[in-house]
Amino acid sequence: MIRRATVLFLAALLPLLAGAGQAQAAGYRYWSFWERDGSAWTYATVGPSLSRPADGDVQGFRFSVSEDSGDAAKPRGAAGFDTICAKTPAKDGTKRVALVIDFGTPGDAPSGEKPPAGRTACAQVAEDATTAEALASVAKPLRYDSNALLCAIAGYPAKGCGEQVATDGKDSSPTETAETAGSAEDDGGSGPSVGLIAGAAVVVVLGAAAVWQVRRRA
Repeated sequence: MIRRATVLFLAALLPLLAGAGQAQAAGYRYWSFWERDGSAWTYATVGPSLSRPADGDVQGFRFSVSEDSGDAAKPRGAAGFDTICAKTPAKDGTKRVALVIDFGTPGDAPSGEKPPAGRTACAQVAEDATTAEALASVAKPLRYDSNALLCAIAGYPAKGCGEQVATDGKDSSPTETAETAGSAEDDGGSGPSVGLIAGAAVVVVLGAAAVWQVRRRA
């Protein structure tokens, strides 16, 4: 009798446990930075302000909602360096960097905003210039936050910066951003979510209470 009552009680709590995990499912709306090797895009290991591309490199930016680098959307378009920089001849003391700028989809856009059409540009900058400097030369205005997180390219989006959003695209709590929630990416998303752990704790505590109540009545 005790075992059967406990099993039924825990079964009733399983939807709550699942809901706790789902409630924590969220991503971040931000500009991701990419490097291209041949036809493959690779998520950059450093930010654009630290990256120093070489002449002939192709780099990209994509605005989207993603949970971490593992599921971030890649820039779209197959144009290579020879195509993007075809009309920009080499010049002594400078380098040419091909940039692919993908403003994302309407589903990833902040409320009330429409993403511009994607573009490519050939930035001809000083030999020691960073990617951020190359981007600034062809896609102003850029906007950064106080932590040097890239918030907008060519003025898009008009506001917001790495804000947390629910997986259905609707804004979630604005108190946490991609910059302040670095731990979500540090573990690659492989660990259990806080909501799942909390939900499990609730099940254990309430399950124990149910057993005590059944035994008490028996």
